Amino acid sequence: MGARILGLGVAVGLLVLGVLLTAFALGWVGGTAIEGSRTYAVVGPLFAGLGVALVVVIAQNRR
Repeated sequence: MGARILGLGVAVGLLVLGVLLTAFALGWVGGTAIEGSRTYAVVGPLFAGLGVALVVVIAQNRR
């Protein structure tokens, strides 16, 4: 049970980090040093996708 909660916490953290990196890189949130960075515009969705995939795997293992 504890490992599942920890895994969900990591998954949500990755999802939030990915959304924030994408928002900063694409200029949706101004005033950051990474605004306009292609690297973070690619890495952000990868982190978010990894977070979603981790949630799916953890949810399937519950059964």
